[in-house]
Amino acid sequence: MDYRPFGGTGMKVSRLGIGGVSFGAWGETDHEKAVGVIRAAIAGGINLIDTSDAYSQGESEEIIGKALAGGRRDGVILATKFHMPGDVRWDEPGGDPNKRGNGRRWLIEAVEASLRRLQTDWIDLYQAHQPEPGTDFEETLSALTDLRTAGKIRAFGTSNFAAHELVESQWTAERRALGRFVSEQAPYSMVVRSIEQDVIPVAERHRLALLPWSPLAGGWLSGRYRKGGEIPQSSRKELMPERYNMELAENQAKLDVVDQLGQLADEAGITLVHMSLAFLLAQPVVTAPLIGPRTLDQLETQLGAVDVRLSQDVLDRIDEIVPRGVTVAPNDLH
Repeated sequence: MDYRPFGGTGMKVSRLGIGGVSFGAWGETDHEKAVGVIRAAIAGGINLIDTSDAYSQGESEEIIGKALAGGRRDGVILATKFHMPGDVRWDEPGGDPNKRGNGRRWLIEAVEASLRRLQTDWIDLYQAHQPEPGTDFEETLSALTDLRTAGKIRAFGTSNFAAHELVESQWTAERRALGRFVSEQAPYSMVVRSIEQDVIPVAERHRLALLPWSPLAGGWLSGRYRKGGEIPQSSRKELMPERYNMELAENQAKLDVVDQLGQLADEAGITLVHMSLAFLLAQPVVTAPLIGPRTLDQLETQLGAVDVRLSQDVLDRIDEIVPRGVTVAPNDLH
């Protein structure tokens, strides 16, 4: 496994990271099996583990805390997120309006809860899960800077921020002499390429580490979606039904594109999973795609992508099927 600089932080992370969305009620509910996947990833050279307090309402953090027990914590760059409601599921109405968001009041409470669930004294990367237009960047950055000074966190970043929000946050940090966001986690895959228009140039300009989430487009690039075949059932359909509703024209268009990409992978003699991850690894700005295996078999299938190098001809063919900056199905951006 190769390791890359994490922006300008001095930290080094593996070329693939583990995303924790599949651990807990949203994916693998057996804690022992999930712990086994995480520990196998670490044994395979992965040192970046990302999660969120919103994933299965904190259960993902609890599982990762168990996995890192017994002396495994020190060798891991551990990342989690704040913003989502702390007392109700993220997609449910109601709850305390102050137990969420990007303000100091909630951050101080949220970080302590994450530290307890993760069974650790510090978080290496603490990320705003979503932007919050009603909260000033100065409010968020000053709270995060204080948490870093207190030793609760080492660095902080963003997730799902627009290019203009990233720029404004950098400007605020400089003008107010506050710590700055050092990373952005964004949807990016062969069929979701909108960030190439604006977010990637901003990331390059401000030396932000870029962590693509859903590099297999929620399973669409797993090789199981092919024209003429039976559409598989997705474990995420309940959470994100619009991504898998085949009555939507955009998903029919996505199926056509995925089939073309599958044919290209066949011609290249590699799996679609390997081609999908190798495509992201070939982008100079990408620090580490976040894979989300639920099983050991899925982990082993995806780990091999770090050894795949795509030819320029294959990369050009991918651009012909899905042009740079284009997202085939806009629902995949959320």
